[in-house]
Amino acid sequence: MAEVNENITLGKKGEQQAQQYLKKSGWTILETNWRNPFGEVDIIAKKDEVIAFIEVKTRLTDAYGAPSEAVQKTRKLKYIRGANYYFYNKNIDCTVRFDIIEIYKGELNHIENAFTA
Repeated sequence: MAEVNENITLGKKGEQQAQQYLKKSGWTILETNWRNPFGEVDIIAKKDEVIAFIEVKTRLTDAYGAPSEAVQKTRKLKYIRGANYYFYNKNIDCTVRFDIIEIYKGELNHIENAFTA
């Protein structure tokens, strides 16, 4: 059980680091941990005419591969469905993007357009 709590704590720290990075890079955070019928989106952020749905993956080791490799097809589909739900009945003209921010041993890597709808 302790390992689960450590992973939750690590994930929350990673999400906070990602939010700080995004703000410093000129992004406006629209939502964090946004729940919808298809799951949860870690961060929804806007910069200029782009709204990005961002999955944050944090790892201390590469025992299970790179953090971004943990974003499988089912997770991507949840993000795509979540984005469709987010925009339903909203008249917003923007570019939609799906990004991954991976944090490995404290180093942040922002992968823009990590996957497409």
